[in-house]
Amino acid sequence: MIPLEKPGSGGSSLAATSGSGPASRSQSAPRRLPPPQTRGLLTEIRAAVRTEPFQDGYTLSPGRELGRGKFAVVRKCIKKDSGKEFAAKFMRKRRKGQDCRMEIIHEIAVLELAQDNPWVINLHEVYETPSEMILVLEYAAGGEIFNQCVADREEAFKEKDVQRLMRQILEGVHFLHTHDVVHLDLKPQNILLTSDSPLGDVKIVDFGLSRIMKNSEELREIMGTPEYVAPEILSYDPISMATDMWSIGVLTYVMLTGISPFLGDNKQETFLNISQMNLNYSEEEFDVVSETAIDFIKRLLVKKPEDRATAEECLKHPWLTQSSIQDSSFRTKESLEEANAFQQGDSVPEIKADTEKPETEESLVTEELIVVASYTLGQCRQSEKEKMEQKAISKRFKFEEPLLQEIPGEFIY
Repeated sequence: MIPLEKPGSGGSSLAATSGSGPASRSQSAPRRLPPPQTRGLLTEIRAAVRTEPFQDGYTLSPGRELGRGKFAVVRKCIKKDSGKEFAAKFMRKRRKGQDCRMEIIHEIAVLELAQDNPWVINLHEVYETPSEMILVLEYAAGGEIFNQCVADREEAFKEKDVQRLMRQILEGVHFLHTHDVVHLDLKPQNILLTSDSPLGDVKIVDFGLSRIMKNSEELREIMGTPEYVAPEILSYDPISMATDMWSIGVLTYVMLTGISPFLGDNKQETFLNISQMNLNYSEEEFDVVSETAIDFIKRLLVKKPEDRATAEECLKHPWLTQSSIQDSSFRTKESLEEANAFQQGDSVPEIKADTEKPETEESLVTEELIVVASYTLGQCRQSEKEKMEQKAISKRFKFEEPLLQEIPGEFIY
């Protein structure tokens, strides 16, 4: 995925800086301050990039694709010599007239860095053609956790399931953070399951927006998925590991309730809800959610990044350390009022005026600052009637046409 530039950044073409890594060592130059497009990106990989035809070693499985975007497609494949299943991610190197091989090299390098972590998707091999790079990845048969998030309550995650999966997600994120990697696009579509029945383990995927955070560098990026993006992204403040922790707070909320907490009728309203912390814990779906789970979310959905719990602190939270959750944890009227009072008591800086304006030509510029990987429909769980009415509409994604032309897409892996 390619983040759009902030207006006035004056960045130059990526073509001049692409071609890093073992496949192009002859282009190495003296060490210097990297251009803006390469900051936060890894440029060296260990994998031997194979150039023989991909079809010599793998057979593409017939049937539907695992995922597709504007510049990539993911398909299931079988390795010929072993019969083992994999997921092949075909990624175009040239996008919108720019050479983006460097971004793909970075994604490969992050996967290599995390190869020993059980909760991050495993990279098997890398192929390259004149127009594409092909990442052969571990196959996660259970698909996205998003599928359970939008299911009817009877089929959706139980709280004990969310507890176990969130421990794994946090262990994976903690590993990434200790290795200076911030994911920047944590959401249900980027968390896969090894199996769906029985419920398997998680695999974190899609590191196309990830960045390397060094203490000596300040990094500001305008990108993400609207419903999960942190307030500091919208205000163009420095990103940090805490930016991921906000997304984990939203992710937990969605996994427990099937509701996207900040989703508005349009992107502007969604951004306004995030900037003004417009959320509550009094939805009917929270009647069967434990107090400790709500406290866990409240420690993450905090306006100031420095006040959010870290991944390490989250792993020590009572919700994830206690052995079990009671099946019926009904909240009292007093606790509902306390939760809402907590939100009202937060200090909220004023949102920039242009987010409240009608969608004029000027406000459309604001919309284009966000790279939208996916935009889910309203309340995730839908009634049978709503499902029938929206049969022709994907309940997974909702795109706005102007942005659809600016983004790589919604592919998984």
